[in-house]
Amino acid sequence: MYSDLLANLDNSSNLVKLFSEQFLNAEEIELIEKHSPKLIFNKGESLIKQGSQSTHVAFLTKGIIKHTYQRENHKNLILAIASAPSLIGGANMFNDGKNIFSVIAVDECEAFLIDIHILKQLLMHNSKLSLQLFDIVSEMSKGSIINFINLAHKHVNGKVADILLYLSESVYKSQTFILSLTRKELSEFAGISEVNFISTLKKFEKEGIVIANGKVIEIIKKEQLKLISKLG
Repeated sequence: MYSDLLANLDNSSNLVKLFSEQFLNAEEIELIEKHSPKLIFNKGESLIKQGSQSTHVAFLTKGIIKHTYQRENHKNLILAIASAPSLIGGANMFNDGKNIFSVIAVDECEAFLIDIHILKQLLMHNSKLSLQLFDIVSEMSKGSIINFINLAHKHVNGKVADILLYLSESVYKSQTFILSLTRKELSEFAGISEVNFISTLKKFEKEGIVIANGKVIEIIKKEQLKLISKLG
């Protein structure tokens, strides 16, 4: 059940609180449960597809996803990477009915697909829910924009340091983590070539800042990594 799964997630999360009894009454929770099927997405599958009709908001409860935007030259730009619990596609509610980006699973994901019309119906009659949802969507959008701007104005060392810190603090929430993304995907996210990403990672390893063993990354000197990020 939807409500049972919420109880098993981190109760300190503002997102979990959003869909709990703190912001919804029993009737509203029942309405969301009725119109929110839980689906499993395998690696590479799309939760949301750019350009298609916006019909659902996804509440990610397990796994890691990437937000991508396909440019006119058909090359994909990775806008953000997020882990559960996370609200996916909330920004599309304020668009013209079309999804402005794609959301793709980078490992096995579980998500509730909440009918966007049901959610809008609740928002019209629940001002507390509306304000909380707006705050969450704004915070997520702000984080993606700031991250994108920072990466655009840094040199290679600063970009790779930023990516490693972002993965550690915002995605995996640990200084040791197993990458769900390829080196190619991470280089796309950083806005540099795959060769530059790999060579910089090796440089950090030689300097004792990180240990990179296949897909396992361990940040050894986090403060030094933060300094590299700050200097750009």
